[in-house]
Amino acid sequence: MLAIRDHCDDVCLKQQQRRGSEESEKFVKEMALVTTNPTINEGPLFAEVDMGSDFNAPTVRATVVQASTIFYDTPATLDKAERLLAEAASYGSQLVVFPEAFVGGYPRGSAFGLSIGNRTAKGREEFRKYHSAAIDVPGPEVDRLAAMAGKYKVHLVMGVIERDGYTLYCTVLFFDSQGHYLGKHRKIMPTALERVIWGFGDGSTIPVFETPVGKIGAAICWENRMPLLRTAMYAKGVEIYCAPTADSRDVWQASMTHIALEGGCFVLSANQFCRRKDYPPPPEYVFAGTEEDLTPDSVVCAGGSVIISPSGAVLAGPNYDGEALISADLDLGEIARAKFDFDVVGHYSRPEVLSLIVKDHPTNPVTFTSTSTKIEDKTK
Repeated sequence: MLAIRDHCDDVCLKQQQRRGSEESEKFVKEMALVTTNPTINEGPLFAEVDMGSDFNAPTVRATVVQASTIFYDTPATLDKAERLLAEAASYGSQLVVFPEAFVGGYPRGSAFGLSIGNRTAKGREEFRKYHSAAIDVPGPEVDRLAAMAGKYKVHLVMGVIERDGYTLYCTVLFFDSQGHYLGKHRKIMPTALERVIWGFGDGSTIPVFETPVGKIGAAICWENRMPLLRTAMYAKGVEIYCAPTADSRDVWQASMTHIALEGGCFVLSANQFCRRKDYPPPPEYVFAGTEEDLTPDSVVCAGGSVIISPSGAVLAGPNYDGEALISADLDLGEIARAKFDFDVVGHYSRPEVLSLIVKDHPTNPVTFTSTSTKIEDKTK
């Protein structure tokens, strides 16, 4: 039986070898047909797979605007903003950042007739005019700004004075390149006498918006010196950190460089460049304590607008020469390179030792319980 099984195995083996030889000849002939007549293959052997973007990080052209408000004339200021936006777009800018309080004006030098325990009639009238120059959010001026952003296909970050009833806020508005209003940030801590004319923002307006050009957020002037506010923005993943300001001192540059290094983000700081003649003349508008030393051409805010990379390198500016558009190309790959060294809310954090709680709900002074009761009744 063993001999019969061996014989059968030999026969089977020879049959398998013969079939294998025939298949090999057939395969060779088919291969010869492919090589001699390649038109038989009318399409790719494998379907193309879209793997998304390559390993090269995108580059974004950004511009910070250094220019003055047309004080007490919001329509004219909006016209000026559009001219500047159009010029920046003509240079290929995808993101344009305007200074603090560009629309509505930064009331530099004004005391609004204030002293402890006293207000003057002239100061009250100054506030009335300033209130009149502010804008409602939402409102027609916001609609116009959105239309500008859509018209010129740029992401827009605009400093405004927001009017909410009879309280004013120093605010930044965000728009995308399709002409949509994204939201706002209200300055949470006005500085010195600003606290008399501006209200305080709360934790509900500390946004970071994810856009096609990166994650964009903003902090205004000296609130950039508040470590906990910065940390909240880092935790939201800010990549392009906008810092509209009214501070033109040299020391401001140190703060901007520090934030870029600390956050591993691009920092875009926009400031106005203003001369005395950019404000109404006296006695309508008086620079308290310095008016007698000023001429119409005296510089009252020297600018210093700047763009800084996540590694702390100055990409453009600071400019102290006059009104200008300051632009730079942002290599977004620099963010990952910087975070490799230091990620303040990531691998370089110690949450078991130090942590932060942000109260990001609106803080309304008045809540009507009847509103919530009606909602509850509808659900029954």
